[in-house]
Amino acid sequence: MEPAALRSGFNDHISVESNGGFDCPKNKQPFIIGVAGGTASGKTTVCNQIISQLHDQRVVLVNQDSFYRSLNDDQLVNVHEYNFDHPAAFNTELLLSCMEKLRRGHPVNIPSYDFKSHKSIEPSRLVNPADVIILEGILVLHDFHVRNLMNMKIFVDIDSDVRLARRIQRDTVERGRNIQNVLDQYSRFVKPSFEEFILPSKKFADIIIPRGGDNDVAIDLIVQHILTKLGQHDLCKIYPNINVIFSTFQIRGMHTLVRDVKTTKHDFVFYSDRLIRLVVEHGLGHLPFTEKQIITPTGSVYSGVVFCKRLCGVSVIRRWVNNQLSIFSFVLFSGHNCSLYA
Repeated sequence: MEPAALRSGFNDHISVESNGGFDCPKNKQPFIIGVAGGTASGKTTVCNQIISQLHDQRVVLVNQDSFYRSLNDDQLVNVHEYNFDHPAAFNTELLLSCMEKLRRGHPVNIPSYDFKSHKSIEPSRLVNPADVIILEGILVLHDFHVRNLMNMKIFVDIDSDVRLARRIQRDTVERGRNIQNVLDQYSRFVKPSFEEFILPSKKFADIIIPRGGDNDVAIDLIVQHILTKLGQHDLCKIYPNINVIFSTFQIRGMHTLVRDVKTTKHDFVFYSDRLIRLVVEHGLGHLPFTEKQIITPTGSVYSGVVFCKRLCGVSVIRRWVNNQLSIFSFVLFSGHNCSLYA
């Protein structure tokens, strides 16, 4: 559609109506990160370092280990014959259900798994929605449906000998197993499953971290990318008097036109004026008003509103980047208050 035709459509439907309204979106979907890698590769260390650097964001960590299937009596008798590194060992359906609820902004109960009894135990862990959700586990990149939930996929890569040494220490100290059982399980199940299921999922990763938690540069780059995707510094959270107009297809369409080098001067002025008008109209809607009743010419009583504070000043700011119009800001000075609309 040509700009002239678009202009006609904007003239007819200039009042923007969207489910999100104009204010800072309250139901913004979280940024979901998947962190996979072999056993004892340092996945949890990487996750904790990411969380520590995202201190200004709400972050939750979900462990795939929580979704191990409870073993029945027959399986417990032959527990040393059970492959805990096989995809079938996890309740992937429940994992997907919990992650989908968190993605939609609903709290969920995450199972608590006991590695000594090999069963899910009570109480479960209540996890609330967050800005960033990190899903960590050996096989989180194996299942297509789980991968499809993620905004970023990470694979932690470390030498197999180091992983084996860490696993021996972890399973003997934290999980009460003897070293011979750990070695037998590693050679019979862990290593073959890594080569068959975990290592092939590495190709789905957006980022591969060599040396795991020791790779500070990689973790810093990941954190910066996450902050960028989250809007870097969410002005709505930092400054309570800032209102950001919710982006709609109409607004994005006009932004596309004013930034297009092929747009004519006439169309650029027209759409710039429309964008400025939307910002000003939205800003005026946030001015302090008080209720007032008036008498109409027909004698009826009308309950309306009237501006209740003196307006000190108005500033319309246009920001140019590389000779392109980038941001419209509208600042209202009312009494001792200053409000910015962008």
